[in-house]
Amino acid sequence: MTEEAENEITEITHKNQRMRLLEIVRIMRKHDFIRNFLKQQHPTEIRQALEELGPTFIKAGQLLSTRPDLISPAFIKEFRKLQDDVTADSFATVEKIFAEQTGKQIDQVFIKFEKQPFASASIGQTHRAILKNGTRVVVKIQHPDVEKLVATDLALFSQALKIVKFVPDISFVDPVEVFEEVRRSLLSEINTENEIHNGTRFYQLNNHHGIFLVPRVYEKFSTQKILVNDEMPGISIKEIADQKLSQDPATAKKQQQTRTFLARALVENFIKQVFVDNFFHADPHPGNILFWKIPKFEPHIRPNLGQQLHARLKPQTNLPDYRLIYLDFGMMGKLTPNLADGIANVVIALNTKEPRSIGQALLTICNRTGEVDQEDFYDQLAVFLTPYLHSGLGEIDFPTFIYEIISLCRQNNLQAKPEVTLLIKAFGLLEGLVAQLDPELSMMDVARPFGRKYLRQKFNFRNDTEDTLLNLLNATKALPRLPIKAEKVLDLLLQGQGRMNIRYKGQEHLLNRFEQIVNRLMVTIVLAAIILSSSLLVQGSAGHPTIYKIGVTGYLISFLIIVLLILDEMRRYFKHKK
Repeated sequence: MTEEAENEITEITHKNQRMRLLEIVRIMRKHDFIRNFLKQQHPTEIRQALEELGPTFIKAGQLLSTRPDLISPAFIKEFRKLQDDVTADSFATVEKIFAEQTGKQIDQVFIKFEKQPFASASIGQTHRAILKNGTRVVVKIQHPDVEKLVATDLALFSQALKIVKFVPDISFVDPVEVFEEVRRSLLSEINTENEIHNGTRFYQLNNHHGIFLVPRVYEKFSTQKILVNDEMPGISIKEIADQKLSQDPATAKKQQQTRTFLARALVENFIKQVFVDNFFHADPHPGNILFWKIPKFEPHIRPNLGQQLHARLKPQTNLPDYRLIYLDFGMMGKLTPNLADGIANVVIALNTKEPRSIGQALLTICNRTGEVDQEDFYDQLAVFLTPYLHSGLGEIDFPTFIYEIISLCRQNNLQAKPEVTLLIKAFGLLEGLVAQLDPELSMMDVARPFGRKYLRQKFNFRNDTEDTLLNLLNATKALPRLPIKAEKVLDLLLQGQGRMNIRYKGQEHLLNRFEQIVNRLMVTIVLAAIILSSSLLVQGSAGHPTIYKIGVTGYLISFLIIVLLILDEMRRYFKHKK
């Protein structure tokens, strides 16, 4: 390619980016996007703006709809209405991408490949297929140039975000934090290799664990833009949760027993994911969990998908004739053992219903972004938690609860670690599903036996006994020296050399305020001196223009200082009012 051709392509690219940027700014101005989003008002306007802005922004809104820590409950409810309206790629395009990514033709890998996708979203589309060995699979193929589209839109939105600096400080959300979370999630989602790795690990940890099944990922045929995994049967678990109980008491009792069993299984498995595996599904909404009733396997009948999967099931006793199936591993959470211990302490503290214990546990899983007044935080937390500690899970609006408690932490210069935020979001989604299945089931009641087991595992009796004996030995050695130390303290007090340091709540604020008052007093004294001296100079300046000008200059300086003091006082007033 010649240099002129390269320059022409570059110019066209820049022109397209300028046009796209103008389009983004136009749509944002039309819906007053920046102000409405920062103030978390008029969510319908923001949803309409995202739909007009296109696939990248729709996907960003869908991601935010799962983040109650970043946006308000009203926005979450509205963003869940966002639907992808993406035209499916032609089969010729699919064949081209598959060949480029794998180096093979579709008919070399599959004996059957449905040309028409059964789903198409912002990032890619999904086809049903059958491998050469007869295994039924689904093939997710990314749209061409989706990486460039996402990268361009993110870069342009980053530029448009600079408009925020011209908006008054009225934000209810942190726009930079929201943008960074969306950027990270989008870039992670368009890299299918992340989902390949996550799906493989989750399969190893949870497939055939109790009633749970996980689709197997075929890494051999999966690439950066292609994901191949088992096709799974079943219906969304939401259909089971929404199903009305039968009028027949015996049937209704059996249905409710099934729901209770499913709810307990979900909670117990999620606890295992978090505290045993330290690797959990971060998006467990009902669309990502299937309920499958195992069919009777009859060898003489040509197997369908369910019977084919039944033939591969491991024989397990004491299990019902149904399974739960996890799907979609694009968003997963990972915890370090120390962070998992900190979260376990929060769960244990919640069982005590002691706000101070809960606050102390929360401090260990948060980053400090400034000075933290712990006592003030405990007091605020106690007031906030009081109505919740006496409520059942079914009575708590978790999106609102999470949004408010994270806002409370932010007000106290505390920021939940990203892994914790992801866990809170996942917990909120799962809690909603569990409450639908069995409103009387308490997740804390299910978690309590695990908490006791977790403590027993972490509590090493032998090591703790050795530590206690060592501390007792050190204390015994120090005991004979206590009279000598007491005598030294008394000598210091008798000689007048003793000092006592006392701190009290709000000390720094009071000292700063006192310093401001002293500074104002000094400025007032100086100002009075300037005005008085200027008056004497003006009155005694007859026949001396220079002295007169000096006096007038003093007046002007005094006037300027008074204006600055008034402006500063107004600034403080409005800042305090906000």
